[in-house]
Amino acid sequence: IILSFVSFSRLNEAILPHAIICYFNALLFFTDLLPALNGDAKTMNFLQEVVDIMLAYIVESFDRSTKVIDFHYPNELLQRNNWELSDEPETLDDILISCRATLKYAIKTAHPRYFNQLSTGLDMVGLAADWLTSTANTNMFTYEVAPVFVLLEYVTLKKMREIIGWQDGRGDGIFSPGGAISNMYAMLLARYKMFPEVKEKGMSSVPRLVAFTSEHSHFSIKKGAAALGIGTESVICIKADERGKMIPSDLERRIIEAKQKGYVPFFVSATAGTTVYGAFDPLMAIADICKKHDIWMANSMTWNPHKMMAVPLQCSALLVREEGLMQSCNQMQACYLFQQDKQYDLSYDTGDKALQCGRHVDIFKLWLMWRAKGTIGFEAQIDKCLELSEYLYNKIKDREGYEMVFDGKPQHTNVCFWYLPPGVRYLEDKVEKMKRLHKVAPVIKARMMEYGTTMVSYQPQGDKVNFFRMVISNPAATFEDIDFLIEEIERLGQDL
Repeated sequence: IILSFVSFSRLNEAILPHAIICYFNALLFFTDLLPALNGDAKTMNFLQEVVDIMLAYIVESFDRSTKVIDFHYPNELLQRNNWELSDEPETLDDILISCRATLKYAIKTAHPRYFNQLSTGLDMVGLAADWLTSTANTNMFTYEVAPVFVLLEYVTLKKMREIIGWQDGRGDGIFSPGGAISNMYAMLLARYKMFPEVKEKGMSSVPRLVAFTSEHSHFSIKKGAAALGIGTESVICIKADERGKMIPSDLERRIIEAKQKGYVPFFVSATAGTTVYGAFDPLMAIADICKKHDIWMANSMTWNPHKMMAVPLQCSALLVREEGLMQSCNQMQACYLFQQDKQYDLSYDTGDKALQCGRHVDIFKLWLMWRAKGTIGFEAQIDKCLELSEYLYNKIKDREGYEMVFDGKPQHTNVCFWYLPPGVRYLEDKVEKMKRLHKVAPVIKARMMEYGTTMVSYQPQGDKVNFFRMVISNPAATFEDIDFLIEEIERLGQDL
């Protein structure tokens, strides 16, 4: 130890404390941290090291000169580090090395040139809230173990219902582990509302149920039907127009057709901003049809703040018009949690209306960001993304080598387009042209990842070959980043 201190004395004074901490971490194990006796200082030192690693990563993530991704193929990445679990504990120094390695190979989703998903960016207030949430480490099932978080969920859900337009914000709701689960909740409630006996007697007690959704809707509708025992064949896909919007006349035709076959229509899913085209289904027309046929549609809404609002993952809410329906549908009255003789208002014990028992605190990051930005701050943030998407559309709609997937300005931040390299652009054989174009986007995307310069998604849709689906939700992105993306696509695809 004395020899080590002698060598440390030659280091810059700013480096000295860090070096000493690293030295002692090499001698320490998790058993030296709290709740160990006299573990306070050691715990503080260890956590400060972790915080330093995270802060360095955050700063780097916003640096355009750094890579979005340090890509390695799975087998290669498995071999580059020892990811295996062992029987014996590792030192805290080894743990810090694992932390650095994990972030080294992570995707920098905060990077201004990361456009791969709709959930992008990194909000500093939201991040702080997530850290605090993990520090509190509690469960959302009862007021007694999560008093502040339960109240914040109550306040925020009411505000969200007010924004939707439900009178006085009345109704119900819950935060769930993502939009797919929120959608499944909605389907579960719709079935229970029509046939409450299904809760106890199961699907054998009800007639053949059918649900309806757009052919462009999220896959979670079919997945929910499968999970609930309704079956994917009982999800009827409604035709969409050339812009990806559900066609109401086809919806009504299919509802009538289903009734004539003896099926019972119980659920219609419409979307405000579809996954691929960003289309807004004609909600009012669809709602009128559902009201006419007494089908669940305007009764609930899934809202994902982890998308356009850029709240850190995960953050999704199901909002329900009818108060008490979730409780009666899902409650099991477990007496070890939901005792009826507690000293406070039991309506704040929200756990029994959830499918989960253990439920993560997702509310605090949304609530704290809302406090920091205000509603007008979220509005400005989303308007900026819409402005960037319009900028991209205007840049490429008449640019040589680009072709839009559908005509006209996008409804949302989704910009769907083909890039036709010189080797494909002038082909006269249409079949051959489409065959080769189908391979262009995957190759360019792979090159993006290998160079680490940017990331944007691609996919086919119906009879359309692979195209780029650019979605802009990253608050850090600028006009210059859009220009860079266009130039990078052309650079990476010029030889194809």
